[in-house]
Amino acid sequence: MQARLTLPNQQQLLSELRPLPLLIISSVSLLVMGVVMISSASMDMAAETVGNSYHYVIRQLIFAGIGCFLALVAVNVPVSWWERSGWLLLGVGLLVLILVLTPLGRTVNGSTRWIPFGLFNVQVSEVAKLCLIAYLAGYVVRRREELLNTWPGFLKPLVVLGFASMLLVIQPDFGATVVLVTAAAGMIFLSGVKLTRFMPLIGILVGLGVILVTTQPYRLKRVVSYLDPWKDQFDSGYQLTQSLIAFGRGEWAGVGLGNSIQKLFYLPEAHTDFIFAIIAEEFGLLGSLIVLAMFAVLVITGFVIARRAELANMPFAACFSYGITLLIGLQAGINMSVSTGLLPTKGLTLPLVSYGGSSLMITCISLGILARVEMERLDRARLEQEKTGKKVRGGAVYE
Repeated sequence: MQARLTLPNQQQLLSELRPLPLLIISSVSLLVMGVVMISSASMDMAAETVGNSYHYVIRQLIFAGIGCFLALVAVNVPVSWWERSGWLLLGVGLLVLILVLTPLGRTVNGSTRWIPFGLFNVQVSEVAKLCLIAYLAGYVVRRREELLNTWPGFLKPLVVLGFASMLLVIQPDFGATVVLVTAAAGMIFLSGVKLTRFMPLIGILVGLGVILVTTQPYRLKRVVSYLDPWKDQFDSGYQLTQSLIAFGRGEWAGVGLGNSIQKLFYLPEAHTDFIFAIIAEEFGLLGSLIVLAMFAVLVITGFVIARRAELANMPFAACFSYGITLLIGLQAGINMSVSTGLLPTKGLTLPLVSYGGSSLMITCISLGILARVEMERLDRARLEQEKTGKKVRGGAVYE
């Protein structure tokens, strides 16, 4: 007998999707793309600066191996542990943000964002973002009624977020601040808070953003060069103009893997913040669109997992998944927008693709958490099917 859907078409659509394979395929594809492009973008610079052409790609392979191991660990950690450990994670997140401002912190290019840890430096903002999102997800679930109906309930998590943002700005790491605040606000909004409550907050954040930009000469210089990078293409606009030249050289199909000119000491940070420009130069518009499509699949899959958890009455898992997906999607979107000149230059890596241990490992853990959420939801669905005899897919019940 043909199955009859008893819930709306939106849930029927969700039930037909298979997010776990899509999550794995898109993540692995981006990870492999990252290793290949770091190999291409960094060899000449590594040979010149450290005397070993394979220095960065070998380290990235090590980071990728550790990241995959951490993802497997995260897959085996129950979502309930993250929910129970909210206060612990909040403490860890704030602690690392404070420690980096002590003599333990390492300063590079005027920013103190790292704590040395043997093989690599830990970028504390990456750790703090995941910890704070986990804590906020727990708060949203525990205090949902207070959050939705009272101003104190709405403002309490913003105080914590404001303190963490202040610590990030002191480093300074304005890009991580924007990603964290936007992801947290999006997570709170998706929990059901009315948009009208956000209007004063948006006004305050815009005002603070203007103050932060205008009071720091290097930030103001970036905004001015963003508006017209060619006006001072050999100083403040140098990085962006070189990135745009890479996009122009790539044309439709690119100049071929390994044939980039911009990576030969023309484009700064070619293997980190501006690796998307090298992808565009070597693989052209088509290659850029493929990378963009892989990120789109990854982000959409994350939202599908979150929505299905919400339908399956897993509020913390759903909220946490929304926050994680927003973190990854926002960082990827900002990085690619910076490379193409759509946003002012910010020091944000392209998740899974750019060189860097901290970003890669935390992203892998985040993807492991998303996979765990979907696995627990599937287990619930199977138990429900055994109890009721009905088919349960994606939160939709079939008779």
